[in-house]
Amino acid sequence: MSRSATGGAGGLLPDRTRQGDFFLCDIFDAIPKDDIASMEHPLFSLATRPDRRILNYAHNGTEITVTPSVKGLATIHDKDILIFCISQLMGALNAGRAVSRTVHLKAHDLLMATNRETSGDAYRRLREAFERLAGTRITTNIVTGEQEVTTGFGLIERWEIVRKTRGGRMVSVAVTLSDWLYRAVLSKSVLTLSRDYFRLRKPLERRIYELARKHCGRQPAWTVSVDTLLKKSGSASPRRVFRKMLRDMIEADHLPDYEIREEPGDLMRFAPRGGLIEPQARPPVLSEDTYAQARALMPGADVYALEADWRGVWVRSGAPRLRKPDAAFLGWVKKRAGGARS
Repeated sequence: MSRSATGGAGGLLPDRTRQGDFFLCDIFDAIPKDDIASMEHPLFSLATRPDRRILNYAHNGTEITVTPSVKGLATIHDKDILIFCISQLMGALNAGRAVSRTVHLKAHDLLMATNRETSGDAYRRLREAFERLAGTRITTNIVTGEQEVTTGFGLIERWEIVRKTRGGRMVSVAVTLSDWLYRAVLSKSVLTLSRDYFRLRKPLERRIYELARKHCGRQPAWTVSVDTLLKKSGSASPRRVFRKMLRDMIEADHLPDYEIREEPGDLMRFAPRGGLIEPQARPPVLSEDTYAQARALMPGADVYALEADWRGVWVRSGAPRLRKPDAAFLGWVKKRAGGARS
């Protein structure tokens, strides 16, 4: 049995959809997608109990305050709803269909696509997740869709149960995404996730996978200090406890797409396992100095979102070999910056 198919108390959740390749069905034709901004920055609680802390985060000019409602902060598992909505919108955009900020979905489809049970209790937990997403407020200056606006918003603007069963169980739901998140979708500032993401049991495993996916991609490796990883993860654990959890993760070795290795100097190294849904040609690798120059060219912009857009252009142009990828990227950013000012 393969690693990705294993379950067990400490491993991956069972694949509840293994009985059929549901991603081939019309409803599930969208490969899981996540927005780059919330992969980069800690917007979701990793707690498994109601979390009513006010979270503050600042890194490289980005400032975020996350304020809970009386229901508590939205959790990393609540984020499954946003991933499902983003995936459906991206699937529609790629197919040339019209989209809007309001997504109509069937609750059962959402539960199935995110590898959840479909019991009555699962529908109750889904409703609680909608309430936390709508109640959690974000104040930030993160750039999405080439716009930097310091603003406050809910992760979703509103939701409503459109249809219920006689027993009161939700059947269909309408979810209106925040304008901030919708801009990220329209600008295609998203990345593909492994379908095994929904099988990760522990909140920290999901968050670490997001960070690895965002920063490593198909680069040979991404090396980061434990201190920086702790900050970017949003974990409330002390560093020594956090390091122990990372070591347990290394021992378990079931993170989708990436493997983790501890390096001297209190560093963690992430490397792709292979098999990611990416172009076969090796994508260009950019230097840290190039990111700094890009920030200077477009102050306030998320350089990683710019890089994702540039890589998309590179793929669509046939993934040509670039002798000087840093110069090519900076030239593209200059052109884009000029277009934004005109």
